[in-house]
Amino acid sequence: MQIKVYKQKADLMRALAVRVASELDQVISQKGRATLAVPGGTTPADFFKILSTTDLNWAHISVTLTDERWVPIESVQSNTGLIQKCLLVKKAKNANYIGLYESGVTPAEGALILSTRVDQYLPIDVLVLGMGEDMHTASLFPGAAELAAAQESGAPSVVAINPVGNEFEQRISLSSRALLTASHTHVLIIGSTKKVALAKAQNSSISIAPIAQFLPKATVHWCDK
Repeated sequence: MQIKVYKQKADLMRALAVRVASELDQVISQKGRATLAVPGGTTPADFFKILSTTDLNWAHISVTLTDERWVPIESVQSNTGLIQKCLLVKKAKNANYIGLYESGVTPAEGALILSTRVDQYLPIDVLVLGMGEDMHTASLFPGAAELAAAQESGAPSVVAINPVGNEFEQRISLSSRALLTASHTHVLIIGSTKKVALAKAQNSSISIAPIAQFLPKATVHWCDK
């Protein structure tokens, strides 16, 4: 694991965008296409906005989320809305987007459908992960009943997850197996609390700290605020 420390959030977002763009460009030159997986939430919004202005062959890049809430894409809770507003615009508007939602089915049924779809775009070439203060990443939450199965080497690419204590917020997530296919892995965290959580995760099991499974080959990008 490598940790890069930045003085300001703006510096982090610019540097991460430059790094990810360089990696995508290299992959496209080698393979002709690339897959980028990114987190939801508000933290990466500035990174998305910078990346969307980058000169890349976006028509040859497929973008997906690491996880999604099981809500229609029109919902304000949908991570797809953030992606459409901040990333799939400007120069990136021609990217191929792989959404993680299917209407009219349960999350478990949807996960099976989405696994077949996502499989076509694996391995992930560039992966950006977030991390919560509880050391979860994507929607791999410690304590979730589905966590162990989602972390198994034979898990499908997409799994349904119910966060502990919030059974009404059903989620869908890329499994550990899918996430571990990434050639380049970045972890984006901000704040002193998450820095402490990161240190704890390095000495914790993956059942307690799901992020730990991805740290060995990751570059962590951190700033205090």
